[in-house]
Amino acid sequence: MLFEGPDAAAHTIVLAHGAGAPMDSPFMNRVSTGLAARGIRVARFEFPYMAKRRAEGKRGAPDRASVLLACWKDVVARLGGGERVVVGGKSLGGRIASMIADEVGARGLVCFGYPFHPPGDPGRLRTAHLNALFTRTLILQGTRDAFGTPDEVAGYALSPTIRVHWIEGGDHSFKPPARSGRTEAGNLVEAIAAAGEFVESLPG
Repeated sequence: MLFEGPDAAAHTIVLAHGAGAPMDSPFMNRVSTGLAARGIRVARFEFPYMAKRRAEGKRGAPDRASVLLACWKDVVARLGGGERVVVGGKSLGGRIASMIADEVGARGLVCFGYPFHPPGDPGRLRTAHLNALFTRTLILQGTRDAFGTPDEVAGYALSPTIRVHWIEGGDHSFKPPARSGRTEAGNLVEAIAAAGEFVESLPG
């Protein structure tokens, strides 16, 4: 695991990586550094398939769902239990966090680019468990995200505990088109600020 931010921070957020990039990808590094700079303690970990990829240098498919869920729950337990942490992550990591958040009693949930459906296949929704999610949740989503656009998400029956913050022009990693006048760095600053404010607003 990787840790950043003060050990005695009032809030701790645990972040898991997306399907194709490790816990120390540029995106994960930027988000973690930004949150730590606000005084939030950040913990990062890797699922077994990614740890194996790092050790062996060979690409492999993500673990089956049961393994990913068990890994997330084990990490939360190692950090003292859900009541002590906010859970979340990038894409796959955030999705799996959303599936264990209620069970572990997490303080909150932050998803950076939620994969509401596979790109090009809006009928294959990954939202059933979000309908009755109890955990207070922030989803940060680019308005050009192929995994879920504003028009699509507006039609989903999401729990009232979920708030979606739209990053203008952003794709699945919040990168905007050059012609937009916005920048990837600027969008990341916005996402980190929104995530930080959300975490800091949660009861201690």
